[in-house]
Amino acid sequence: MSTQPRYPIYIVSKGRWERKLRPTTVYLDRMGVDYRVVVEEQEAELYAKAVGEHRILVLDPQYQRDYDACMELAPGQSPGSGPARNFAWDHALSQGYERYWCLDDNIRGFYRFHKNRKVMVLTGAIFRAMEDFVDRYENVAMAGPHYEHFVLRHDKRPPFILNTRIYSCNLIRTDLPFRWRGRYNEDTILSLDLLKAGWCTILFNAFVQDKVATQRFPGGNTDELYRDGTLEKSRMLVREHPDVARLTWKWNRWHHYVDYRPFRKNKLRRRSDVEIPEGINEYGMKLVRWGK
Repeated sequence: MSTQPRYPIYIVSKGRWERKLRPTTVYLDRMGVDYRVVVEEQEAELYAKAVGEHRILVLDPQYQRDYDACMELAPGQSPGSGPARNFAWDHALSQGYERYWCLDDNIRGFYRFHKNRKVMVLTGAIFRAMEDFVDRYENVAMAGPHYEHFVLRHDKRPPFILNTRIYSCNLIRTDLPFRWRGRYNEDTILSLDLLKAGWCTILFNAFVQDKVATQRFPGGNTDELYRDGTLEKSRMLVREHPDVARLTWKWNRWHHYVDYRPFRKNKLRRRSDVEIPEGINEYGMKLVRWGK
């Protein structure tokens, strides 16, 4: 059985071609997993020197002009990373893929959460395992791994959570009549757009991602979008989905709160042509002592 992802991985990145600022590409290289990086034309040469020209996709500026930022943009104001995400979506669709992975550029690593242990994973098998699980169902629009810091070792966790938001590492159906939108919070906006249309999402606890917290890295959205804090970011989500979202003050800054309970009615529908083999499939993964 292959331990490589079935679907292509795209990383959207801006201003982070230096090795220390692009942990996602560094970690995927360690995993032996291939990927493409979507960049703006003025930075293409810098990224090509860093990760290889064959991995670079140059963003078509028309995607920035056509993007629904969910707000009025001033001349020259960045619409955020959504245009690059949509460009990757359409590229995967044009290549005939049924799904695609869209990753942030500041993910430091991936872990398997098993028997209350978080074990570093250095194989693409986790992507393949998530893909195979999602492909059992005909109505999963988006899926991905949870954030590592939300899956605590002393907590009892199910292998996945149904019908909630998917952040930063998104496996998305390419044939959906939706696209990324919003200058801020585009992950949550898309998740809610899909859930309200009756689709399901799957957030995996069995596999988790170690992502650098928002606004910690220079470049990307940090320089252009979040210099004024998180209030407008949260307000945008409330404007787009006021029936389930509201503003809240936590940890000395503004956040959004979303009530996902209305989407419990969205039930998984297993495909009729799927046969699930008996036994445990480890996808070639084995526990190895560090340094061996």
